Amino acid sequence: MLICRNQSCQAQWEQADVVIKNEGQGLLFRCPMCGARNYVEKFEDENGNVVYEQIEGKPFI
Repeated sequence: MLICRNQSCQAQWEQADVVIKNEGQGLLFRCPMCGARNYVEKFEDENGNVVYEQIEGKPFI
């Protein structure tokens, strides 16, 4: 579950509901509801599947 870091939004999204891309400042998704940037890191799980985790403390804008 990914959560928008915008305090006035806080919408929750499944990874399949958002587009994760690099806009020049690292991987992020834009909240479909408010447009805030939410930064993520790319990992592989034990089965080799790509998963994304939100970066705590990185600002949204």
